[in-house]
Amino acid sequence: MNELIFATHNRHKLEEAVALAGASFVIKGLTEIRCFEEIPETADSLLGNARIKAEYVYRRYGVNCFSDDTGLEIDALGGRPGVYSARYAGENCDFHENVLKVLREMEGQSNRNACFKTVIVLILNGEQYTFEGRVNGEIITQQQGMSGFGYDPIFRPRGFSKTFAEMSDKEKNLISHRGMAMRKLMEFLKEKY
Repeated sequence: MNELIFATHNRHKLEEAVALAGASFVIKGLTEIRCFEEIPETADSLLGNARIKAEYVYRRYGVNCFSDDTGLEIDALGGRPGVYSARYAGENCDFHENVLKVLREMEGQSNRNACFKTVIVLILNGEQYTFEGRVNGEIITQQQGMSGFGYDPIFRPRGFSKTFAEMSDKEKNLISHRGMAMRKLMEFLKEKY
């Protein structure tokens, strides 16, 4: 059984990754390797932040690992929140505060187009590989749904009548940005092993 460390403390992300990996790989989070420090995300791109986290874990713990960074890019906001999606409403904000800030900034906007992007950096035996997932959609005017996390209650993917937060985990994983990037990662690993 092959083991990979996902450089995250976010249990929602870890659960998604474990579900997508199935029985092929054992995916563990930072807690399992006793990494409790906050890894700074100081890059100005999703790729840069994913690389920082993966390199940190690989150098410090010597384990094969992967890291992701995800951003919501909204056309009417010039691509914001983008790389700052997790802390858009301030350094110690929560998901709810981020959602409320986006809804306030989107008031009166007719262009509601947005996309979610995930970039994954895998470090496997010292070699780096990159995978990306993207889903286009729109920002709705009020929160809908109770599932998921982050901006899920206000993001409706193109071609669907439900927000990510109204979908089951299984439905969301089939079409989500992180799901796409994770499937690319898993396909690559299955070919390797």
